[in-house]
Amino acid sequence: MTTAEHPSLAAYVAGRRSFVAGLRPQDAIAMPLAEVLDVLRRRHGDAVDVALSEPAVDLDEDLADLPVAVRSPVADRPDSSWLQRSNMVGINLRTVSDLGNVVKYGLTLPGAFDAVQLLPFWESGVVKSLYGMASWHLDSSLFSDELYGQAPHLDSIGRQLRAMSNLLHVTGRTVGLDVVPHTDRFSEQALANPHLFEWMHIREYRIVDHTDGVLDQVVHAIVTWLGERGPALDAEVLPPDADALFALDEDVRLRVMFGDPGDTFGRTERRVDLVKYLKWFGLEPVPATMAPPFRGIEIDPDPGKLVIDEHGMHWPDIVMCEPQFMSRVFSPMARYKFYASVDDNRDWVVDFDRPLQEAWDYVCEHYARARHIGNFDFMRSDMAHVQMRPEGVPADGVDDHYDIHRAVKHHIQQVHDAPWFASLAEAFLAARDVFGYGEELDHLEAAETDVVLGDLQSTVVGDAEYLRRFRRYLDDLATRRAAPAYTVMTADKDDPRFDEFYRAGNEARLLTALLLTDMPSYVGLGFEIRDVHHEPAPNEHYTKTFVFEERGDSNLYPSKARFSDVYVWGTNDELFERLTAVRLFAEDLLAEFGDEARTRWLLPPDATTLRGLVAWTQELDSLPAGARAHLIVVNYDLQAGSGYVGIPALPADATLRPVFSTLGAQALDPTPVGHNGYFHRLEDVAAGEGRVYVIEAGG
Repeated sequence: MTTAEHPSLAAYVAGRRSFVAGLRPQDAIAMPLAEVLDVLRRRHGDAVDVALSEPAVDLDEDLADLPVAVRSPVADRPDSSWLQRSNMVGINLRTVSDLGNVVKYGLTLPGAFDAVQLLPFWESGVVKSLYGMASWHLDSSLFSDELYGQAPHLDSIGRQLRAMSNLLHVTGRTVGLDVVPHTDRFSEQALANPHLFEWMHIREYRIVDHTDGVLDQVVHAIVTWLGERGPALDAEVLPPDADALFALDEDVRLRVMFGDPGDTFGRTERRVDLVKYLKWFGLEPVPATMAPPFRGIEIDPDPGKLVIDEHGMHWPDIVMCEPQFMSRVFSPMARYKFYASVDDNRDWVVDFDRPLQEAWDYVCEHYARARHIGNFDFMRSDMAHVQMRPEGVPADGVDDHYDIHRAVKHHIQQVHDAPWFASLAEAFLAARDVFGYGEELDHLEAAETDVVLGDLQSTVVGDAEYLRRFRRYLDDLATRRAAPAYTVMTADKDDPRFDEFYRAGNEARLLTALLLTDMPSYVGLGFEIRDVHHEPAPNEHYTKTFVFEERGDSNLYPSKARFSDVYVWGTNDELFERLTAVRLFAEDLLAEFGDEARTRWLLPPDATTLRGLVAWTQELDSLPAGARAHLIVVNYDLQAGSGYVGIPALPADATLRPVFSTLGAQALDPTPVGHNGYFHRLEDVAAGEGRVYVIEAGG
């Protein structure tokens, strides 16, 4: 069946539905892009062609000069708080193969999913990790031949990224990018700007020097290598010394060192050659770390941890000298050096009172440029939980150098006149001093985060940890500036280790995410049709393994290895049909609620974990005139029905009329529910069931 023949297409084109209900994502992506664009034209008119036009993808023009049809849907907002009511969808572009396919996937998303967050899309380095950027060049493998076929000026990955974002804006969605505070350990960024990173000297599998003086050795080695190899392009002039090399504009310096930006293979060959040269001298960037104590690393003496890459280079494992619970060393990555060191870094101590302005400016300006190319509305702050100050948030307040994600957000808001530009923090709201020093929410508020991802996705619906976290997030939502999200699934939780989270309770997750109107939510691509895995499936079935490009015959990270570049969508049509029903019902209900409906809890999540059922309605003064309040009841217990349920605090003269069940219409008892003198008594809510009732006034 083609898109043009799908039974729900007419409702979408006519504006009665915000998506093509029942269109499976894999079927949408299999459709010709020309056909999908025609469907969009029938729904949105000339705005589709405006989105693809030369003026709209002119990367040299200011975003404020873009045609009105493709500007940010939130450009009229005075601040970034709009994200706190958004339902976000995370997309790893590798799972959909190219930028044009994001547009196709968008046809399957209800309008309630009003924000799309793209995982990193730059050239990648070691194990091809999305989070190990090898350069500021966009990943050319994401180029869409179909988009190019629509217009000859869509001939670059940058213009295609803009066109894709423009089209999402036309459909009313905001679009976000990842802001990553580190790169691949031997990225173009690190090799062409070694002073923006920390370096160490390794000899015989020992770190023999990690003082600031190692940088001089690195600079000398880079200049010597360049003198021996010559400039990458014959037309470029070889700088006479280090001062002249690093005084060049970065774009020129990169051409001298690595070659033409369009020659990915040639640039990679030069970079690998330089990496080998530095490795021969034992010179490497200091790797990125996570969680206290952050500083103080050493090489693991276990020879079994040593890996040899495809170029014959040896990479021993690097670990923390004094690890704590969540301490991690990300050996393939290097974090920017944002602060000077104490005592020449002899004891791995950072001087937070001496920020290195050039590093801050470099990161802020490059991400502002990326935001400009993609016409982005918000950012996901990768590893936002990193807070390295042992004393926590400073007692005397924070300044512009407190947090790099805060700095990037402010730079885009202020310098680029986009006060609506928002931030989603990758942080998990763990206990104090687990991922960073102090309380995470204290840090995230100081970093001016709008939404926190949280970690509900790492729990089984209804178990004790799920209920505790959910209740804690609701309490934080009511009292803190940074809003925790109801997170359904993320790309980094879609791997075999976490199959148990998604074997049941998925309808309850989605209903909650959509109908808690004043709590943001987040879901990863593929959740809607994910197969039930009682045993691990091949890695091609999980979005997490598409964060990497580890091949099946590699010895680097075998648990992440794949034998195919094609993501295998789930075929769980039963789940897809049930979730489609939830989406359709929620769409109608949300239209009645309006944009400002607020939640009124009647039975909140039980932090004692003795009760698995919750119930909420809406504050009447937040509903539009004529709108009806509804009661939503969800039994998160996946093992047992609730028994009868007393719903408190509703008017005694109100009647509850059942209108929806996640189990289907056949499971819904149509009998209205009255007051028994003390409460409204509902009969057994099945395990994992969600129900909705209209609250009808008495009389």
